[in-house]
Amino acid sequence: MTSLQGRRALVTGAGTGIGRAVAEYFAAEGARVAVVDIDEDSADEVAERLGGLAIVADVADASAVEAAFAQAAEALGGLDTVCNNAGIGAVTALHRVTDDDWERLIAVNLTGVFHGIRAAVPLLRAAGGGAIVNVSSLSGLRPTRGEGPYSAAKAGVIALTSSAALEYGPKIRVNCVSPGIIETPLTAGLLRDAAVRERIEGSIPLRRAGSADEVAKVVGWLASDLASYVTGANLVVDGGSSLPSAQTDDLLARYVEAAERRSTT
Repeated sequence: MTSLQGRRALVTGAGTGIGRAVAEYFAAEGARVAVVDIDEDSADEVAERLGGLAIVADVADASAVEAAFAQAAEALGGLDTVCNNAGIGAVTALHRVTDDDWERLIAVNLTGVFHGIRAAVPLLRAAGGGAIVNVSSLSGLRPTRGEGPYSAAKAGVIALTSSAALEYGPKIRVNCVSPGIIETPLTAGLLRDAAVRERIEGSIPLRRAGSADEVAKVVGWLASDLASYVTGANLVVDGGSSLPSAQTDDLLARYVEAAERRSTT
């Protein structure tokens, strides 16, 4: 367990999925949590259950983010832990992405993280330091078909994390997690199809999709003092799905299996 006792935390996109799991984990570890989400009902439900504070804000709106962080700091008596998680997805061939699609995906997934870092830094400095954990994606490291704007935004989050870690040490640590296939509302449509799920999970060394709780534990570790000498890191949480080489893995797997059969006969 990673103690966050007494921490004053804020999580964006905390109404569902990974953000909800992070808020729950923070609270279970002793933090007081501000639950920020664009959906008021979801924010209220999570905050009420955790004894936290619900704040409605669109992370793409700079003034709304500034106000949300200020409200959280005032209500919690300061702010020392932040998880910039809010994000949206879409699958469209790159040449069919409209300007509006591009701008919204970048605004939420990348600019929203920038807004969160910018709003958090003065508050964390006032608290004497703290930790920021940004949520990127495996798509920010490896290209995925139909997710050009999303992938570009998530790659930007990784770069932004590195820059912030460099600028704001030693008092503020800034890290990042990049989940692979995780069971959340964002992936529900994909994993609901049994054949598609079997194909996806068959390519993952751990042979299953991950859970939001598993990502939350990594976020919690990065936010905690157990990671006191870790900053600027991007931890991939993907069950090993990024390990196989599309060029050779299937071929060599068959070769190894055949060699194993020969050695046992």
